[in-house]
Amino acid sequence: MPRPKSQRPNPQASVSQNSTGENPNHASVAPLHSRGPNQSLSTKQEEPTDQHGLSKPLGKKPQPGLYVVATPIGNARDITLRALDVLRTCDVIACEDTRVTGKLLSLHDISAKLIPYHEHNAEKARPAIIKRVKNGETVALVSDAGTPVVSDPGLNLVQAFADEGLPVTALPGPSATLTALVLSGLPSDRFLFAGFLPSKSGKRKKALGELANTPATLIFLESAKRLATSLADMAEILGPRPAAVTRELTKMFEEVRRDSLEVLAETYAAEGAPKGEITIVVGPPKAEQTATAEDIDEMLVEALKAASVRDATAEVAEVTGWPKRDVYARALALKKIIYEPK
Repeated sequence: MPRPKSQRPNPQASVSQNSTGENPNHASVAPLHSRGPNQSLSTKQEEPTDQHGLSKPLGKKPQPGLYVVATPIGNARDITLRALDVLRTCDVIACEDTRVTGKLLSLHDISAKLIPYHEHNAEKARPAIIKRVKNGETVALVSDAGTPVVSDPGLNLVQAFADEGLPVTALPGPSATLTALVLSGLPSDRFLFAGFLPSKSGKRKKALGELANTPATLIFLESAKRLATSLADMAEILGPRPAAVTRELTKMFEEVRRDSLEVLAETYAAEGAPKGEITIVVGPPKAEQTATAEDIDEMLVEALKAASVRDATAEVAEVTGWPKRDVYARALALKKIIYEPK
């Protein structure tokens, strides 16, 4: 996914900056391996500069196969030594946008052959990449930002390699999903990455309804222009849960806002769409909110014996944590089926 430009946030927003005070996207950012007088990127044999020699490039090409390489999500320094080694020594790098990847490589003094691999050419490019590895080449797969395969066409390439019985490995690193989860302050013992929700409100609410009783923290990706309406739909369907909206992660103007879904929806509706890529983290339902649809029906049938639809709805919604709108709709349906004369 493309990485947006930084912007200065609202002064009242909760903002954290990099400890260095530097702009990580500026072209002057020094690469992790710099060519200073005491630091050489030469591949000739030298004494390691640290106890285990971790800062020393491999100096040899990795074994043939597909290497899924995580790249920075904002700050160019957030890349592992192993990733730099593979990018420096592989035969070719398959990437979403050669311009974006080319800039990253330039910052780290890496010259490599780049080939495009994205959703528009994946079907055509995939066989050629497989052929390269069969011929003994090393191929690195990167996305514009973060870990490939997560919400990008890299998944089909990995599946194809698995089907062919070809070697594939992953080099862990930056991930907007995990970074947002860490910063959210919400439970992390169980979480579900739900990706992008549908763009239309009706389909979005249906998708949220299917996730409503999942006993886990939910993580979504969302566009800035749909942020306010998506948060409003979440508040309506998921109920009064704690949440966090994160954007510009790892950049100088990184922003994290934590509040209830309802308050966050109202805030962004009033302020307008922010800039940057956005990740939303929503807390899990209350323990009692894990009631199933069948449980709701049973409770409503009993409640409707002595209460109005309105009162029965309030009672069941309070006990289960289900959104009143959904409980009310079900109560009306049950009242009509069970208690009205045929």
